[in-house]
Amino acid sequence: MPILRKFSIALLTIVTFSATAQPYSANWNSLDKRPIPTWFTDAKFGIFIHWGTYSVPAWAPANEDIGVYAKYAEWYWQRINGGKDPNEQKVDVNKMFVDHHNKIWGKDFKYQDFAPLFKAQYFDPNEWADIFKNAGAKYVILTSKHHEGFTLWPSTQSWNWNSVDVGPHRDLCGDLTKAVKAKGLHMGMYYSLYEWFNPLYKTDPSKYVSDRMIPQLKDLVTRYEPEILYPDGEWEHNSPLWQSENFLAWLYNESAVKNSVVVNDRWGKETRGKHGGYYSSEYGMAEGGSTIAERVAHPWEEIRGIGTSFGYNHVENLNNYMSSQELVHLLVNIVAHGGNLCLNVGPTADGRLPVIMQQRLLDIGQWLKVNGDAIYGTKVWKNRPKDSDQQKVFFTVKDNQLNVICTEWPDKPIVVNAITGAGKVSLLGSNMAVKSVFANGKLTITPPQLSPSTNPSQYAWVFKVDGYKE
Repeated sequence: MPILRKFSIALLTIVTFSATAQPYSANWNSLDKRPIPTWFTDAKFGIFIHWGTYSVPAWAPANEDIGVYAKYAEWYWQRINGGKDPNEQKVDVNKMFVDHHNKIWGKDFKYQDFAPLFKAQYFDPNEWADIFKNAGAKYVILTSKHHEGFTLWPSTQSWNWNSVDVGPHRDLCGDLTKAVKAKGLHMGMYYSLYEWFNPLYKTDPSKYVSDRMIPQLKDLVTRYEPEILYPDGEWEHNSPLWQSENFLAWLYNESAVKNSVVVNDRWGKETRGKHGGYYSSEYGMAEGGSTIAERVAHPWEEIRGIGTSFGYNHVENLNNYMSSQELVHLLVNIVAHGGNLCLNVGPTADGRLPVIMQQRLLDIGQWLKVNGDAIYGTKVWKNRPKDSDQQKVFFTVKDNQLNVICTEWPDKPIVVNAITGAGKVSLLGSNMAVKSVFANGKLTITPPQLSPSTNPSQYAWVFKVDGYKE
């Protein structure tokens, strides 16, 4: 064989191998090396949506002295069937649900009977997308399927237990995805790996994963191309049974969103805070780091409701909801520690976003319109002072800009240490001059005198330091 032909064949073999080689193998050692797409770490604020058949009964004991998880209305089916409580409570929470169900719906009313009542007749995805955009959110995550197994898209694996076959008779995932992406926001999907009462899952989990879960997940990704995939319900089995590594290798190597998709760490009972993409905490609780400070070194996200539940709860009142000020302060605290806040809303069964939730989102959005430069695209300031319980001043950095975020208007000068240089200081949203002096590695900022007419924002204020040097 001529040397040139041998060389050509060898070159063709190398090119072909390179073209078909996949950068990520189906093991955590390889998968964990994939960097988090920067759009997610820059986004800082997202919206979670828990919506499904549980939005019909929409009940949980919101005001009792019980644990956080016991107040989740989306666990209604599990509770009325006496399912195992993943976190032992001081009281019989399941009995509280059963008593409520029997009183309101009757002993013979089955959970499946809620599905036809989940009509979503007032659902306007464009209106929702506008609200999320005006809130300053950069991404949205919808519960495509919760632990009850009811899907919000026409999944062939969930025949007659999805939003097209029964109830709304609409592809809710598809309708919202289209509206959210049209507003320039990133769209994501929550997906429960397990299903409480699926007979196949209860008798043969491995077959359930192969025949139902994996095909369903791939269908969800292929149909809607979500840029966040948020699995949950992973805690009963390790990741090999869920086939998590194989699925993520497909997601990262072959799917249409392989370059932009972001995933969390809920892929097996051993993976939280260890494997996957970003680390996830819930109402301040997280494996792999019980405090915010312990999670600073890795991309992370806090999820929580505005109230005590993710799914809509009829009996929540104003006392159960965080105020707009508390929510802005929570966002500031999380972002200053390198995380994202994904704030949940629970729509009603007829497709409306509760007005109190809309109001909270609008207030956050108004604050971000003024102060977003200190939130979006920022990073943790490595020289920040030690955290304290009474902390009122937080810091973020972006390029050569240091942001000093005050959650209470300072009545005396602010002293910033551990920098070697600083330029002009300004108050975001204001044209008022801000006096500052830099000397001997110390920047002293003297807040201007504000009046109601010159106050640029509510809840928190940002002094931007240009040209800072560490």
